[in-house]
Amino acid sequence: METILQFGGHQLPAVLPGEPRHVPGGLIVPAGDVRILHPFGAVDFYRHGWNSYSPTAWWPLGGPPLRIPGPERMLTADDIDNDSPYRHAGSAVGALDAGGGNVLLLGGLGLDVPRVEADDRLLAGHWEHPDADWFLGYGPEEEVFARYAELLGERLGRRTTRAGNVWCSWYSFFEDITEPLIHKVLDDLRGYPFDVVQLDDGWQAAVGDWEPGSDFPSGMADMAARIRDHGFVPGLWLAPFIAPAHSEIFQTRPHLFLRDAAGDPKPAGFNWGGSYFALDTTLPETRDHLAATFAQVRDWGYRYLKLDFAYAGALSGARHRDVPREQAYRDAIRLFREVAGEDTYLLGSGAPIIPSIGVLDGVRASPDVAPYWDNSERSDDYSGAGARNAVIASLHRLWLRPLLEVDPDPVFFRTRYNLLDDACKQLLTDLAGICGFRAVSDPIAWLDEPERRALVAFLTGSPEIHRLDRHRFLVDGREVDFGPYVNPAGRISDRLLVK
Repeated sequence: METILQFGGHQLPAVLPGEPRHVPGGLIVPAGDVRILHPFGAVDFYRHGWNSYSPTAWWPLGGPPLRIPGPERMLTADDIDNDSPYRHAGSAVGALDAGGGNVLLLGGLGLDVPRVEADDRLLAGHWEHPDADWFLGYGPEEEVFARYAELLGERLGRRTTRAGNVWCSWYSFFEDITEPLIHKVLDDLRGYPFDVVQLDDGWQAAVGDWEPGSDFPSGMADMAARIRDHGFVPGLWLAPFIAPAHSEIFQTRPHLFLRDAAGDPKPAGFNWGGSYFALDTTLPETRDHLAATFAQVRDWGYRYLKLDFAYAGALSGARHRDVPREQAYRDAIRLFREVAGEDTYLLGSGAPIIPSIGVLDGVRASPDVAPYWDNSERSDDYSGAGARNAVIASLHRLWLRPLLEVDPDPVFFRTRYNLLDDACKQLLTDLAGICGFRAVSDPIAWLDEPERRALVAFLTGSPEIHRLDRHRFLVDGREVDFGPYVNPAGRISDRLLVK
């Protein structure tokens, strides 16, 4: 239907799939394709990425779209096709800067991968499977995003469990973890105010084969008991939806995997020396395998689970059951919740954001952080590892906090093996305080005495946060301006502006 929408004194010609209805803060538009002509010109567009790794930022419509270079990276980090050099596009929700602190927002209120596109004249929305409504809102930016989050929560649910202070092995040791090493780390962590100690990738026999590898001869139940004895909640990394070709599960049960159009197992990405593949979670045998995996991990004693590469549960492909791909993902993580229990904290990494709401307790909001600001060889890739990309995406997903925890990834206090200067380390610390999620990967043995004191102050502090505008905050009365670090040109200032 053709109509004229009235927002903030603007008349917006629109083609809608049905009659909208008024709700506080905007309109509910029926499922289907939406096209709205806007008068704002080449303003900034809020581009929301599909999963944790996907670029998410306000981006100028007057320049090239924010995209991921190369199909291999796109498979991992987003599902927004590079099908137009002009049209800007994102997943689930998009917004235009309407001036005066106001935005025009279009957001999907369900699953099945809504796509929002914009140029200097048009704001449009499309559903992959049109069976959920849209929210169309206009007004002050924080209020409009808050209203969208409220409506998502009414439909998908909310989680309020908090992780507490987390120590994670990945950003110090990466895959090179062993039983004696973790024993030493635990001894050094004793007495420090951490709640969770989480082992990351490297403990398992192989990705997809979730049994302890040879570097953990005493087994994972013994390790969980040691973590508890040191006063911490045991945490563990899993990538439950994927397995590489050399894994035992792929070698012995290839029928469990998602298929492409030719009937072959569909690659879900590239890592560990080759392609890895996604499980078909709609197969009863796959669900039994996943349930058994999570039951075993629970029996070992782990109550904090980081679920990585989670997007693989929502890839397109031929499934046993013909269900929309985000519904297949959500059904699978609901199974994880059922088996792991309400008392287990579930953190999604690389997770499709919207279908995780109401099931997972937290989501990684960004690509991996790193002890360096940017990768100069991939400066045009906003999905790659680095502190820059972690800051940009996390900052622009703060509106999700009423629905689940927003994890910006660990901060760094160490000087050892760290290329970040003090200003950038402070930036990450301030962002963690604003997000309300505190994680660290520094081994105590790598810290000098002043760094240890700073670590404790971070873990025990409760900063008073006031948001001034999109990129400026007061943190305990100190003004922190993220604007120079997230400028659309992609080149970052050398210093944080602190007043």
